[in-house]
Amino acid sequence: MRNILIAVAAATVAFPAAAHDHHGDPGLEVSEERLRADMDTIVGFGTRHTLSSQTDPERGIGAAVNWALAEFGRIGDACDDCLEVLPVGRIVEADGRRIPQDTLVRNAVAIQRGTERPDEVIIVQAHYDSRVTDPLNGTDDAPGANDDGSGSVMVLEAARILSQRDYPSTIIYALVTGEEQGLYGAGILADWVGEQGMTVKAVLNNDMIGNSCGSDGFCDAEHVRVFSEGLRADSTEELRARQRRFGGENDSPGRNLSRWLNDVAEDYPNGMQVRQIWRTDRMGRGGDQIPFLDRGYPAVRVTVAVEDYEHQHQDLRVEDGITYGDTVDELDWTYLTRASQLNLRALDRLARAPMPPSLDANGIVRTDTVLTWNGVEGASTYVVMARRTNEPEWTQDVAIVNYETSSGTRPITPMTEREHSFVSPLRGDDWIFGIQACGSTPNSCSPFSSAVPGGAFYPLDVDNAD
Repeated sequence: MRNILIAVAAATVAFPAAAHDHHGDPGLEVSEERLRADMDTIVGFGTRHTLSSQTDPERGIGAAVNWALAEFGRIGDACDDCLEVLPVGRIVEADGRRIPQDTLVRNAVAIQRGTERPDEVIIVQAHYDSRVTDPLNGTDDAPGANDDGSGSVMVLEAARILSQRDYPSTIIYALVTGEEQGLYGAGILADWVGEQGMTVKAVLNNDMIGNSCGSDGFCDAEHVRVFSEGLRADSTEELRARQRRFGGENDSPGRNLSRWLNDVAEDYPNGMQVRQIWRTDRMGRGGDQIPFLDRGYPAVRVTVAVEDYEHQHQDLRVEDGITYGDTVDELDWTYLTRASQLNLRALDRLARAPMPPSLDANGIVRTDTVLTWNGVEGASTYVVMARRTNEPEWTQDVAIVNYETSSGTRPITPMTEREHSFVSPLRGDDWIFGIQACGSTPNSCSPFSSAVPGGAFYPLDVDNAD
């Protein structure tokens, strides 16, 4: 139960009851039949190893990427060419480790341009390549059903469903390769997004979302894990010094994106729920969210609640009575469908939500806290919340500032054309403050950004970053 604090500054503040309008829920449109059909096609390429054939028309990574590009094209045909489809890639030079010779790393990408803020993007991605035990084996069969055919079929299904709707922000659907060789495809895509001058609101990296039982027999069909970094990967010595003094260890944009995903899941109590894991990735492991984090973009990894290591990165074989290999028959289709539904619900909200504002909190030598932020395009309402410094989640309502006279609240006068201010009676030493921006449609509120060093949803080298 949230404790409600009504504070009045330059606006009349009210706390309306939360309204969860599930009309038009895109999650309900997810088709297990389509997921299965796409999976059959994908594993039918035999191997999708990054070092496999680029030219064979039926087998290997070249044929697989060509099919994905064609499938994105067919999806675009069904929405009056609403998708821009392109292979984002480059030649990766031999690295002496998992790229033994110069290799083409090619991603299949489809872009659904936003109708109002086309340079503000959400990326949903999965890695398309597969492998067996030896990371350099590009010839043996590597079905890669769960790792990461499961994420790949979800991305295709998301494109089919969401491309039938218009959104203010841009959605990028990406099947990246080179993950098993060193996260190369995601790095190429992250660089390309930066070169296009895009503002990245969120990256949802889905890597293994298709099984519910682990190697030890423990099963959890009710949760996905969401991994998020604490300290920003693009941090600087100056930022770390400021965080030591003012906080921010638990308030990276990725961490707040994780909190937001948990809230989205809780709006659907019968749907897939989120178990937040507050580390960048699994112990000693990595994923395609990392290249985006390295460049300062908000990103999380969505993955199974428990892992089955006998059916991950394994040669196809039976040994001591145990069957190894990442095959279709090991998938939990109900689990994959529910994980896909969660992704579509989150993407739908993110694409309608404005960009999270940057918030500043000044409580130095005072008994209250002055909160200031710059307005963001597409926002009609700002929600300010707080939490005790030792609390994990936003618990304290501070203010709802609404600029629409039709809402019944009195619009405030901005300090400048873009800058707004609000005074909270909460003492700044004891609380961490966050703000989200909401659009004009139901369930269109952004993740929170935190009023701490490094809390803004922008790379640190961007002019309007924290």
